[in-house]
Amino acid sequence: MRKIIHWVHTSIDGHIDGPQGEFDWPEMGDELSAYSEALSDRADTFLYGRGVWEGMASFWPNAESLSDHPHVLKFAPLWRETPKIVFSTTLKEDGWAARIIGDNLAAEVSELKRQPGKDLLLTGGSRLAAALTDHGLIDEYHVAVHPVVLGGGKPLFVPREDRIKLRLVASRTCDSRVVVSRYDRG
Repeated sequence: MRKIIHWVHTSIDGHIDGPQGEFDWPEMGDELSAYSEALSDRADTFLYGRGVWEGMASFWPNAESLSDHPHVLKFAPLWRETPKIVFSTTLKEDGWAARIIGDNLAAEVSELKRQPGKDLLLTGGSRLAAALTDHGLIDEYHVAVHPVVLGGGKPLFVPREDRIKLRLVASRTCDSRVVVSRYDRG
């Protein structure tokens, strides 16, 4: 069965974006870029919630004209070639999305996991990740903690009433500044 891998960047105070929604603070050095690229290589489908999708779709189709960063130059062609599924009840169509799923989240994602192929990579976001976590559908959490205090923004994990036990599988420092930890469902 395919796995869902959640790959997310956070500040040390636990936010995935800044108080005004800004996402200009992650620093993609060589090691962190290689880690991210290795996760992408494990997947044949990228998953996005609507909010993250809007940012991705506004940057990656023409990324090389906006940045000459080595990670951007390597990832942009892969992003364009890889099928992308967006989860949204409001988005009806998008030229870069292979599919939009609006209803029956648990059933649709369970079916995706049963299909043959490589893993599914969920990038960023908190609401879609929370919904998939509630259904026990995320298999691995890869969390990159950046050395910045944002002072507000969306939390890494949305507030919940129950606890979720995870098991730390690996942790490493990338580029002498970002700590990446991998957790599996406990």
